Amino acid sequence: MAVLVTGGAGYIGSHTVAELIEHGEKVVVADNLSTGHKGAVLDVPFYAVDIRDSEEMTALMQRHDIDTVVHFAANSLVGESVQDPLKYYENNVAATAKLLSAMVKANVKKVVFSSTAAVYGEPERTPIEESDEKEPTNPYGETKLAIEKMLDWSYKAYGLKSIRLRYFNAAGAHGTLPIGEDHRPETHLIPIILQVALGQREAVSVFGTDYPTPDGTCIRDYIHVMDLASAHRLAVHRLRSEEGGAESFNLGNGSGFSVKEVIEVARAVTGHAIPAIEVERRAGDPAALVASSDQARRLLGWQPEYADMSAIVSSAWAWHSSHPHGYDDET
Repeated sequence: MAVLVTGGAGYIGSHTVAELIEHGEKVVVADNLSTGHKGAVLDVPFYAVDIRDSEEMTALMQRHDIDTVVHFAANSLVGESVQDPLKYYENNVAATAKLLSAMVKANVKKVVFSSTAAVYGEPERTPIEESDEKEPTNPYGETKLAIEKMLDWSYKAYGLKSIRLRYFNAAGAHGTLPIGEDHRPETHLIPIILQVALGQREAVSVFGTDYPTPDGTCIRDYIHVMDLASAHRLAVHRLRSEEGGAESFNLGNGSGFSVKEVIEVARAVTGHAIPAIEVERRAGDPAALVASSDQARRLLGWQPEYADMSAIVSSAWAWHSSHPHGYDDET
């Protein structure tokens, strides 16, 4: 019995692989390396395969006695999804349909899906709860919501159990293994700030300082990547129990951090000045996005260990300062 991690060469995927291994799971990774990195793949069976190859995916699951799939493989850039929505429907929705078809053929009936809090769109209240209205404001969020609905119908039709984990901003890095965050292009705030500290950027842009928040900048929910990884592991355990069916869980710290707060923490952690430039708001940026994780704590038994922003940034800085060019340092 083993767990298949699709997108296991990516940022959150590779950390989840580490978490599963550390807790005694047999793990297999499938990743076409379109955005992932071979250097992020740990010492597990690895297949450079596209999940749209249903025959190969079915054979892979049967070969390794897979009982649960943890599904990360997807495109995830919001801006790109607006510019090229068909790419996101093809690589996210159509590809997942192929993966689920392979699972049904291989009689694999459990999947943990990496969803997103972008399914909610502009929140009507904060913190966001799982039952809140879902009105995505971009194709990326739309495709993730479409997959969630596909999973609902797959449970009814095939008995395929699923847990969908919705979260915002993953951050940080593993404490001991040489894996971390390396996106091309980089769009996440904390790595961008740390690139300034490394001298790779002149300054960090602060998009809007007139929001109705304590310091005028956007507030977001940042979660340590290993806390996300532990939630995926706990979701695997829940799917193997007699409980659940087709469930969704938010993952958040319950209190967000503003852009200015994150920059100040990074200055303290790195000892660098980190110049910041105030620029106009970006269209569609809500003032505050914070998720309630009460349901995950209650039903999954999830307890995040890295709620402190300093701990999150410190682990990220350890990775970026020792791998200033990401996984290129491994070649």
